[in-house]
Amino acid sequence: MSHYLLGVTGASGAVYAARTLFYLQKAGHFVSLLITDAGKEVADYEGQTAALLKADEILDVENFFASCASGSSAFAGMAVVPCSMGTLGKMANGIADNLLTRAADVCLKERRKLVVVPREMPYNLIHLKNMEQLTLAGAIVIPASPHFYAKPQTIEDLADTVVAKILNHLNVPNTIVPEWGSKG
Repeated sequence: MSHYLLGVTGASGAVYAARTLFYLQKAGHFVSLLITDAGKEVADYEGQTAALLKADEILDVENFFASCASGSSAFAGMAVVPCSMGTLGKMANGIADNLLTRAADVCLKERRKLVVVPREMPYNLIHLKNMEQLTLAGAIVIPASPHFYAKPQTIEDLADTVVAKILNHLNVPNTIVPEWGSKG
C-alpha cells in the first residue's frame, strides 16, 4: 500500500477528484486529501463533497506542520485534480503559500510523481508557459480532456477516461478503461 496526496482546487471538475480518490482507495492505497476553500465550494456545488470526505485523511491546507510539507515524509506522489490556473501558476513558479502548493513543491524537489490536471480552457500564453515550466520541473500535465474510444455511457465513465491516465502516471495500474486497441 502506498500513500498518495490528492489536491483539489477551485476549478470545475470535482468528479475527477472523487473518481481518482475512489480508484486509488480501491487499489488499496492510503489517500490524504488537501482541498482549498474554493475547492470545497466547487465540490459542494457539483455534488462531490460526500465522495471526497471518504479520503483516509483530510489535511488542513493552512497547516505547514503536516508531514507532507517535508521532503522526509513518505508519500509516493500527488495528483492535483482539478487544478485551477491560479494554483498551476503558483506551483510552476515555486510559490508554496499553502500546504497543497508546498506538497507539490516537495514532489518536484524530491523527484516524486506530480500529476497536474488543469480543467479550465481555453489556455492563454501564460497558462501554456506555466504548464511548460511545470513539465520542465518534472510534473506531468494531463488536461481534463476525456476521450470517447471506450464509448462511455455515463458522466462517471467519461471522467474515468481521464482518471485512468492520472493513475497510470502515478504508477497505479489501469483497471478502469481498456487500453486503445485491446479487446476488453
